[in-house]
Amino acid sequence: MKGAGGSSGGVGLFFIGLVMMCGGFYMLLNAITVSSNFGLGSRLFGFSGFGSNVGITGGMIMIPFIFGVGMIFYNSKNLLGWILSIGSITALIFGVISTVRFNLRTMSSFELIVILVLAVGGIGLFLRSLKKIDSKYS
Repeated sequence: MKGAGGSSGGVGLFFIGLVMMCGGFYMLLNAITVSSNFGLGSRLFGFSGFGSNVGITGGMIMIPFIFGVGMIFYNSKNLLGWILSIGSITALIFGVISTVRFNLRTMSSFELIVILVLAVGGIGLFLRSLKKIDSKYS
């Protein structure tokens, strides 16, 4: 009879490793806080030239989007309208994603060690269950 992944590694190790891995990564992801400071007046992109810094805000990105939508509604085959609309939405999405911050909450060293042992130990058992075990050890 074949075990996990068609190998002779063992179904028990597979499920124990899977549960440990899922528990460890759940605890790790649960300890991360996500925040963003996005707003239509906040600076998304910036470039410098001729000795000055210019910041592009979310509101500035909405202006070409508005013109693009107007051009699409006037003539849906207008390529410039589609380029303006899709380009503005793409820039807005990248701007929102670039303003996201991830912070690890304060925890004791014991909690961090438990999380790492569960996650990394689970990965080890999971991968070990997929490996073929020699017949002399069974």
